[in-house]
Amino acid sequence: MIVTLAKEFHFEASHRLLHLPDSHPCHHLHGHSYRVIVEVTGEVDTKTGFLIDYADLKAVVQPVINRVDHKHLNDIPGMTYTSAEDIARWLWDNLKPSLPLLSRIIIHETASTRCEYWGE
Repeated sequence: MIVTLAKEFHFEASHRLLHLPDSHPCHHLHGHSYRVIVEVTGEVDTKTGFLIDYADLKAVVQPVINRVDHKHLNDIPGMTYTSAEDIARWLWDNLKPSLPLLSRIIIHETASTRCEYWGE
């Protein structure tokens, strides 16, 4: 049986979208309360009944989330634009090597905006 599991994480961070004109509000220093959903997809293990234990998923993802929590995203190595799209890509790049079942990252920048990323 193939399933997709999801676990939600949160972090707070500031950033500036420096590539935008000075007249754009996001060019200026501001912050967000990000909500990130990490999805994994694969075959359920017939011995455990799990795809992956949620505790094991958290053990992989939380240290990566901690690298951006209460940070200024423009100072994070590997982030180019600090847009939701760029953050989703950065999370993917930092999670996929340790989480081969990773199938999607959903990042909510605000209550009404989100980005979904499935890798390259």
